[in-house]
Amino acid sequence: MSFRTPPVRVATTIDGKEIIFESGRMATQAHGSVIIQCGETMVMVTVCSQSLESDKGFLPLTVEYSEKMYAAGRIPGSFFRREIGRPSERETLVSRLIDRPIRPMFPKGLLEDIQVLACVISSDQENESDVLAITAASAAIMISPLPFAAPIAGGRIGRIDGQFVFNPSISEIEKSDLNIVFAATSEAVVMVEGECNIIPEDVLIEALEWGHNVVKPLIEVQLKLQSLVGKNKKEVPSKEEDEAFVNKVQELSKNFGISDAMQVKEKQERKDARKAVKENVLNALLEDPLYAEELPSDKVSEIISDLEKHVVRQRILKEGKRIDGRDVTTVRPIEIEIGVLPRAH
Repeated sequence: MSFRTPPVRVATTIDGKEIIFESGRMATQAHGSVIIQCGETMVMVTVCSQSLESDKGFLPLTVEYSEKMYAAGRIPGSFFRREIGRPSERETLVSRLIDRPIRPMFPKGLLEDIQVLACVISSDQENESDVLAITAASAAIMISPLPFAAPIAGGRIGRIDGQFVFNPSISEIEKSDLNIVFAATSEAVVMVEGECNIIPEDVLIEALEWGHNVVKPLIEVQLKLQSLVGKNKKEVPSKEEDEAFVNKVQELSKNFGISDAMQVKEKQERKDARKAVKENVLNALLEDPLYAEELPSDKVSEIISDLEKHVVRQRILKEGKRIDGRDVTTVRPIEIEIGVLPRAH
C-alpha cells in the first residue's frame, strides 16, 4: 500500500500545444519543484533557499540550466559518460534567460540565498526546452515560500508565411523569419531576446503584443497551481527608514550640484564631480551635531546613488537626454581598428 500523495497536474493549451505543469512527483524536499511538459520535452525546475543573517547588498540568486544527453535517449561513451564539466554556451545563455526576468520579481531586502536549478529530463528534439524552463522557474518559485511579485511566462515567437507562431518547433524555426524569446507578466513584457531577418519595427511590436496576449494562460495556470500546492510566503523584514536623514542627504546633494554632476559628458570628469558632491555632503553632515558622532557613510552613499539614478532617469524621460548627452536614438560612438595585433586572428 502506498501512502504517497499523488502529484498535482494542471494544464493549458496555447496555439494548439498542450503545456502541462506537475508538482509532487520529483524533488519533493525542495522548497519548490515543478515539471513542465510540452510534447515529449520535459524540464524539471527546483528552487531552494537558505536564510541569511545579514544583507549582502545584492540578491544572491544562482540559476543553472542543464541539458544531459540521456534526455534525448543517448549515453556518451568512455570518459564523457557522466557528462561532468563546465556548462555549454547554450546552457549559460539559457541560464541568463531565466535569471533576467525572475531576479527583479524578488522584493528588495529579501535575506535569502536562492538557487534555481533547471534540468531537461526529456527532449523530443522538436519542442524547445529553454522557454519552458523560464515558465517552470516562475511556477516553482510561486509555489515556494519565497515572496515573488508576479508569475512570469516565457515564450518564443516565430513567423512563418506572415503568420505568428507561438513556441515554434525546432524544424519550424528554420522556416521562420523571426525568432524572439520573451518573458512577461500579466501586465507587461519584461524581457526580450531574439533575432529576425529584416523585419519592420511595427511587425516586431505587433509580434510582442500578440505574444503577450497569447502567453497569459500560462500565468493563470501558475496561479491555479499555487492555489493547490503553494506554501505560505515568507515575510520580508521591513527596513525602518529615517525619513529626516534621507531628506537631509537628498537636500544637501541637490545643493552641492548632483544634477549638474550627472550631466558632465566625459566619464572620468563625471566620476570626479560625483565624488566631490559626496565628499561635500559627508563634510556637511559631520558639522551637524545630530550626525557628527555616528554618521552612517554607507547609508549616505546608498541615498546618493539612488538619487543619481533618479536624476538620470528623469532627464531621459523629460528631456530625452542620456547621461553622456546623447538623445534616445543615437548610438554610442564606436571605433574599429584592424591590424593592431600581428598574430591574433
